[in-house]
Amino acid sequence: MLTINLFNGLVYGALLIVMCSGLALIYGLRRVVNFAHGSLYMLGAYIAYSIAGYSNFWVALVAAPAIMAVLGVLLDRYGFRMLQDRDPLSVVLVTFGLLLIIEDFVLTVWGKSNFSMSAPEALNVTVDLLGTPVPAYRIAVIGVGALVALGLSLWLRYSNIGLFVRAASTDPTTTAMQGVNTDVLSAGVVGLGTALAGLAGVVAAPFLSLSPSMSSDVIIDSFVVVVIGGLGSLAGAFVAAMVLGMIQAVGAVYLPDVAAMLPFALMVAILIWKPAGLAGSRT
Repeated sequence: MLTINLFNGLVYGALLIVMCSGLALIYGLRRVVNFAHGSLYMLGAYIAYSIAGYSNFWVALVAAPAIMAVLGVLLDRYGFRMLQDRDPLSVVLVTFGLLLIIEDFVLTVWGKSNFSMSAPEALNVTVDLLGTPVPAYRIAVIGVGALVALGLSLWLRYSNIGLFVRAASTDPTTTAMQGVNTDVLSAGVVGLGTALAGLAGVVAAPFLSLSPSMSSDVIIDSFVVVVIGGLGSLAGAFVAAMVLGMIQAVGAVYLPDVAAMLPFALMVAILIWKPAGLAGSRT
């Protein structure tokens, strides 16, 4: 029982890594707390569901994040770019309004019914894990989370664009003075962050039910992860996502009466100990 609970915690933690990476990237560069990130995750899942219905899961896995990336660039150009110097209340109101628009769009196009999306046949099997059968697809989700974490870490540390992103997240004015087009850079990062939200929706679709409420189910945990890890910090978000995933999975079984409170209790404890989060606010 403990093995399967820890495994489920890893799966959920990996999903949160993919989800929260985009949230941390967008805040790190645009300083916009995107309350609509959960609805982007939901939209990515529904788009993948429709694409998979006409083709297959693998096409949806590529096409849905690509569509979301284009949407992210448009959101940056006509939304986030104008919000980065506004007061926090304005940002919250605008992104919350965007959340409502996307949810209404989903309801209009797909309706209120719940949908399910099949895992690809190659992964629709069980694998023995320490004597416990587990779905191969969920192991693949852990792999996706690990690849996203590794890929983003290497990209930010070793590529020129990653260097520009880290510089712009620290001091965008000085970075622009060095000849970096920070608006184009930010549009690319917001596009990437939105694509990651869409990717999280795609990989979640085969084991979570698609419904108009799925955005609210994940956005609260995502913000808890980002706050615990440190606003804008990818490294902190990676660690916090895995910790929260474990707490959610184990707490739901062994402490069901208080399981919903455990993430918030952890967040309060971390913020008392380190107000800037586990890794501060650096990207």
